Amino acid sequence: MRRRTYLAGLAGLGTVGGGVAVFRARRSSDGVEPVRLETIEAPGSSGEDVAIPERGRVTFVEFFATWCHVCAASMPAVGEAYDRVGDDVQFVSVTNEPLGHAVTRAEIRDWWVDHDGRWPVATDSDLQLTERLDVRALPTVLVLDADNVVRWDATGKHSAATLVERIDAARDEGQP
Repeated sequence: MRRRTYLAGLAGLGTVGGGVAVFRARRSSDGVEPVRLETIEAPGSSGEDVAIPERGRVTFVEFFATWCHVCAASMPAVGEAYDRVGDDVQFVSVTNEPLGHAVTRAEIRDWWVDHDGRWPVATDSDLQLTERLDVRALPTVLVLDADNVVRWDATGKHSAATLVERIDAARDEGQP
């Protein structure tokens, strides 16, 4: 009896794991449809709407929160990667904190300045991009190729060298 229960449990796990693998494969093989997000008027950021990801360019997107200590600790490496990749890459940080409830635009701007942000910073209060990219933890970084296919996603803190390496790999994906 125990053996049968054990085997049924393993079969169930295999089904769930297979579903996750299929979902990940589908997300990785289909280009992600862009979402228009409002940017915060701050250093490197105009305060205008921007489409993320931008088809035709490699996109680096980092999800963060102003309350997240790991996000704050990640900013120097993200900034160094930004300085190294050049203008041919869409580079943007996104917070999905609810504006007006958890945080204000002014608080995001102040956090951005305090942490030396100098590239576009956008808000995703209605979670459109968060859900489209299946972001479940902070910080999360994603690199999408020029066809908006996710080539790399990871959570936590990463070195500038790793971020640039992953961006360069996505650039190489589009080379003949």
